[in-house]
Amino acid sequence: MRRPSKDSPPKLSAEAQRLVSISQALMQAASRVEERAWERQLDTQLQKLLKTNHQDSIDSALNLLFKDDLASYDVLMDTVEAVSESATMVEQQDGGDVTWQALLVAAPILAWTRFSIATGNIPSDLLNTLSAHFSAHLLAEGARLSIAPTLYSIDQLPRSHAETYALTHKLAAAAHKGGTIKPATRDPETAPFLADTRYLLVAIVAPQGAPLFRWQEPQHQLHFAEERNRALEQWRSQATANVARLLPGCGIELLLPEAYYVACREADKLIRPISIRAAVHYLTNTLGVEASDLRAVIAGFGEEASDIQIDEYRVSFTMRQSTDVVYGIVWPLYGQEDENGTPMEGPLAASPTPLTPLNEIIAHLNDAGIAHVKRINERYVAEYCDDCGAPLFADPTGELVHAEMPEDTPAGTEHFH
Repeated sequence: MRRPSKDSPPKLSAEAQRLVSISQALMQAASRVEERAWERQLDTQLQKLLKTNHQDSIDSALNLLFKDDLASYDVLMDTVEAVSESATMVEQQDGGDVTWQALLVAAPILAWTRFSIATGNIPSDLLNTLSAHFSAHLLAEGARLSIAPTLYSIDQLPRSHAETYALTHKLAAAAHKGGTIKPATRDPETAPFLADTRYLLVAIVAPQGAPLFRWQEPQHQLHFAEERNRALEQWRSQATANVARLLPGCGIELLLPEAYYVACREADKLIRPISIRAAVHYLTNTLGVEASDLRAVIAGFGEEASDIQIDEYRVSFTMRQSTDVVYGIVWPLYGQEDENGTPMEGPLAASPTPLTPLNEIIAHLNDAGIAHVKRINERYVAEYCDDCGAPLFADPTGELVHAEMPEDTPAGTEHFH
C-alpha cells in the first residue's frame, strides 16, 4: 500500500466525501460496465478539484480511506495519479474534432559523485539534442513531445497532485502546438547527497487511441518487452554523453522513461543501493581506510505513535573501534514494502523469496566490503537536527546523533550528510 500525506483536516468537505463515496462504489462494482461508469465520475470530480487546486479535499479523502478502507484508498490514489499525469486536448481538423491524449513522463537519471550533483536549466542546444534522441528511440510514429528545460532534483519536482496536473497541462500544450516553456526562474535548493536522482520531465502527445511509445506499435506488440529493452539501450547509448554534460564529475545511469509516478518510484528504489556504494567509496577514499575498517549500524524509523511503523531505515557508518557516526544514509520504504518484506509492486514482486529490506541493506553493505553490521532493535521516531535539518542516526549504543566527519577531514566534504 502507499502511505498517505500527513496533516489531513479533521472534517471532510462535500468534495472529499464525494471522492470517498465514488472510490468505495468503484471498489465494490460488480461488472466492468459499472466500474467504468464510476471511473468516469471519479475522473471528472478529480479533474475539477485539480484544476482549481483543491488538493486539500483530495488529501483528506485519501487520509480517511487509508485509515478505514485500504482497498478504496488504493483505487483513489491510482486514479488521482493517473488524472494528474495525463490530459486531453481537442482541436478542429477538416471540419471535425480531433482529440489528443497527453502523458507526463519522467526520465530518471541515477547519479553518484564525491562532489555535487547539479540541477537547473538545460541549454537550448542540449535540450534540442535530447528531444531528438527521445523522439527517435522511444516514441511511436506520429507522437510529439516537449521536454521541460530544467534538470530536476526530487526536491524540485511538483509537490502535490495539483502541481503535477498544472505542469502536465503546460507541457502538453507545448508538445501539441510545437512550442516551448520557460525555465523555472528560482528552483528550490536541493540537499547535497553522494548519490541522488535527477529527472527530465517530458509530455508526450498523440491522437487519442494511438500509441505513445515504440513498443506499443502494432508491429512490436507480440514482443513488446524486447522492443522496450532495445529502446532503453538506444536511449542510454545516444543520450548518456549529452546528459553527462549536465552532471559534470558524476557517474550516471539512465533509466527507462515511463509515466511520471511509476518512474519516480522506480528511481527512488534503485538509487538506494547506489547510495550505499557511494557512501563506502567516499568514506574509504576520504578517510584513507579500507571498507573492512568500517562498521554499519542499521535502525528503523517512523512517525510518532505507540506502535511505530517503520517508514525508513537509517544506516550509520563508524570506524570499527569507535562509536562516533561519521556518515549516514536513509533507506526509505516505498509502495508495498514493509519491514517484514511484503513484496514490492512490479516485476520484483514475482520473486519466490524476496529479501526483507533489512536483509537487502545488509547484502549491499556486504557487497561493498563492510562485514561488521549492527542492527538496533529499537524503533525510533524520525528525528532531525534542529540546526541544519539533517536526519539523526543511531550510533552503536543506540543513541541518536548527528553524523559528523572527523575534524581533520579534507576541506570541501563536510557539507554531505
